[in-house]
Amino acid sequence: MLAERRHQLILQALRLGAGASVTDLAEQLDASAATIRRDLLKLEADGLLTRVHGGAVIEEEQPSFAEAAAVRASEKDVIAAQAATLIGDGQSIILDSGTTVHRLALRLRGRRLTVITNNLAVYEELNDDENIDLMLLGGMVIRESRMLDGFMAEDNLRQVHADWLFMGACGVRAGGQVMDTAVTEVPARRAMIAASDKVVLLADKTKFPGTGMVKICGPEDLDVLVTNAGEDDPTCTALQEAGVRVIPTGPATADG
Repeated sequence: MLAERRHQLILQALRLGAGASVTDLAEQLDASAATIRRDLLKLEADGLLTRVHGGAVIEEEQPSFAEAAAVRASEKDVIAAQAATLIGDGQSIILDSGTTVHRLALRLRGRRLTVITNNLAVYEELNDDENIDLMLLGGMVIRESRMLDGFMAEDNLRQVHADWLFMGACGVRAGGQVMDTAVTEVPARRAMIAASDKVVLLADKTKFPGTGMVKICGPEDLDVLVTNAGEDDPTCTALQEAGVRVIPTGPATADG
């Protein structure tokens, strides 16, 4: 097979979320692992993919935070309201960079809590609330996503401990794997999981399966899922069977 054709098939496989590993790609294309590695080096040099340990991913262009926040806002509010009931006064929580997580922050004003976040929208929402002890994680400012990220955020997270982590995701696969589209955001999210006693995933029904080709964590890392997907959704069932508590929400109300 010509190299150009092989490159096309590699990119197609990655966009479909299949065959991201060198081994899988070699099997699909009937090529040696060495050939696939050379192909991935060339495609990375051309800016078409990002190599990761054992394979490669394509980082899809993401909507801005403002664009993402405006989508299904009333559904996110219902999920956020349910999630807020899990938190006890005086507890510490980590809020990640998701837009549904930002909606949760709106529900926390006036409560005595410690909030740790890399989400600039959360910071701006809670900064003037004297009841809340607020910690903003360090790192590079990712303006489009309104977040702080990088090794400084990871280092900060190794120094803290929280009762709860509330996180979002780009997708949740049928087996319960939580996915992201951006390779760069995954290390900080994994550090958040490690720093927390309980992990809560906030995901509306469009996230089943959603998008994403990089695994953040598996069902074994989750304690709770709050979602407006039906309890009979196959992914919800798989998570329940893995020991995750699934909390369904009702439909969004007119006042959101």
